Amino acid sequence: MKTQPIAPARIEFGAGAGEPPRSPDFDDLYHPRIGAAAQALHVFLHGNGLPPRWAARAHFTILETGFGLGNNFLATWDAWRRDPARCERLFFVSVERHPPRHEDLARVHAASPWPDLAAQLLQAWPPLVPNLHPLDFDGGRVQLLLALGDVKRLLPALRLTADAFYLDGFAPARNPDMWQPRLLRTLGRQAAPEATAATWSVAHDVRAALATAGFEVQRASGIGGKREITVARFAPRFTPRGPARAALSPGRSAVVVGAGLAGAAAAQALARLGWAVTVLDRHAEPARETSGNPAGLFHGTVNAADGSHARLFRAAALVAQREYAAAVAGGVPGSAEGLLRLELRDGGLAAMRATLQELGLPADYVQALDAATASQRAGVPVGAPAWFYPGGGWVAPPAWVRHALATPGVQFIGGVAVATVECHGSDWLLRDAGGRTLAQAPIAVLAHAAGAAQALALLGGPSWPLTHSRGQVTRVPAQATDRALWLPLAGDGYALPLPEGGLLCGASHEAAAPDGDDTPREADHLFNLQRLQRLIGQPPPADLSSCQGRVGWRLHSDDRLPIAGAVPLPAAAMPPGQRLDQARLLPRHPGLFVLAALGSRGLTLAPLLGRLVAAQATGTPWPLEQDLVDAVDPGRWMVRAARAASPAQASAVRADGPQPG
Repeated sequence: MKTQPIAPARIEFGAGAGEPPRSPDFDDLYHPRIGAAAQALHVFLHGNGLPPRWAARAHFTILETGFGLGNNFLATWDAWRRDPARCERLFFVSVERHPPRHEDLARVHAASPWPDLAAQLLQAWPPLVPNLHPLDFDGGRVQLLLALGDVKRLLPALRLTADAFYLDGFAPARNPDMWQPRLLRTLGRQAAPEATAATWSVAHDVRAALATAGFEVQRASGIGGKREITVARFAPRFTPRGPARAALSPGRSAVVVGAGLAGAAAAQALARLGWAVTVLDRHAEPARETSGNPAGLFHGTVNAADGSHARLFRAAALVAQREYAAAVAGGVPGSAEGLLRLELRDGGLAAMRATLQELGLPADYVQALDAATASQRAGVPVGAPAWFYPGGGWVAPPAWVRHALATPGVQFIGGVAVATVECHGSDWLLRDAGGRTLAQAPIAVLAHAAGAAQALALLGGPSWPLTHSRGQVTRVPAQATDRALWLPLAGDGYALPLPEGGLLCGASHEAAAPDGDDTPREADHLFNLQRLQRLIGQPPPADLSSCQGRVGWRLHSDDRLPIAGAVPLPAAAMPPGQRLDQARLLPRHPGLFVLAALGSRGLTLAPLLGRLVAAQATGTPWPLEQDLVDAVDPGRWMVRAARAASPAQASAVRADGPQPG
């Protein structure tokens, strides 16, 4: 589903110091003249019983409709910082259709009551593209999940359990989409028991919609010329129906199988949420398989259709560039200063610019460059226009994996091979071939590529259409190249400059199952070098023995999307009449997750999907919209099979099961 481009907010700044910013499009002020801080504290914090309500909790989640200029977030973050009894982690999820440009946000907060926090928000401000943007602060203990786009699309697509709601936005008469009764009624499906809500609006339709959603609605004293505000407490007469929620573990320990990119990303994400994580791998050291390549690329994707693939890779690339930029600053070899991808399809530069215009993608996410400009950026002549991703780049996977596994709370145990995974009470037992217990935990994440599918088969679990491909990279020594490539360059193959000199290029692609032979082949070196010549004009060295290489096997699904999420029960174990028409409704193995089949885009995908699995395991807000979660769901083939068998039976798990009445 193509999303609508983001139209940044148009802001008129008041002439006087006390005059609030105004939106000419909605003919309304961003906050009352009494000040944004006063409104945030009185209406939204105190209206939701904060700070006391978050005291001593593991995490507390706030959902806001209307991020505006960020004042409510900054006020809440400041209150959290000042509160010695605060929750361990604060999640602030905010939906905004018209976010401010970076320069306007800077102007708004030039005299902020929270200058340090505002500066951090400005530094983290993302490209304005229609995605969810998880932004971490205070070492990850505060997360702003910024949902940019139409609230009518995004609010039902969010997966979270909110403890408090901030219902903000311009006046209902001026911005009716934000206050639609139908939209407000969806809040009941996202509300935690005893959740609260607050808004400055006392409009009858707003109050009635909250009551219909299961809230007990009251009036409270107002502020700044408003006599009253609305506060509410969630007390439904029945439990609203929603997607199946995984049972949450009372303990906070997890085991991850696999110490490659996928496993390291999942372990890091869980540890950042305060969990103790044990990582097991059959090799003595981490990143010994495909994740052991000396370098790899990360970048986004542009596609005129802007479907699931493009949206997923865009979201993943933005998370990856933040993660790797921080890692590179901490000493991991790599660069997040830009990447060029040649456009070799028909249409050329004109088609590229038309696509950018249609999708409204901003220049800080991607730019369309003619061949001459791309050549200047690359430092070598290129023969085609190129996409320039300012936040793209490269990183050394083994170094990043070690960096991720060094996250406090992660323990790596190498040289152990998991043969079986079985449920024991509320825990998962992982044993080797001799029956020895290697680890036991309420949460298990299988991130060891094909081994994950093999382990699940022992549980009678899902069968996935997976294939392998053999890939080889080639390292060209400095003395064998006369091209000074400045940025990573991709197209038909890729090339990137190495810090020690020379180039890395690749990668070959051969459909083949792992056979244990990881010896580089001269024919694959020649294949890579011929593509390098087409990319940058660098002829192959006369002596191929001067080139070194490395071989790895990639795992792919048939739809070229990764597999990430909670593992569904096998069909035979599901209740009679269980619906199969939506993956989100499938019952799951409690506490069992998989992260695999990242294919050739593991560096781009791993940080985001590690976060997704960690969020699902811990009951914290998911960093992807529901339709994108469905696209990578381990149960998606079960849904497709049911639909293909018979549309009439797609809502029943077995032909002999009772049909819904």
